[in-house]
Amino acid sequence: MDELLKILTELKPDVDFNSEKALIDNAILDSFDIVQLITTIKDTFDIDITPAEIVPENFNSAEALWAMIQRLQ
Repeated sequence: MDELLKILTELKPDVDFNSEKALIDNAILDSFDIVQLITTIKDTFDIDITPAEIVPENFNSAEALWAMIQRLQ
């Protein structure tokens, strides 16, 4: 989880990813951020994120992202 938080903080340094639960719903992450995030996560964690996984529920919080990463590993 620490590695994911580092990735997120590098992407958006002004966001508190420990407490934010609506990254997509509140438009904190835009489509470009999502593409960049997917690429970095795929490379860092050696997983494949399919289009079916690219839904707001998986990207609204660091916890949701972490759950998706663990499920795909």
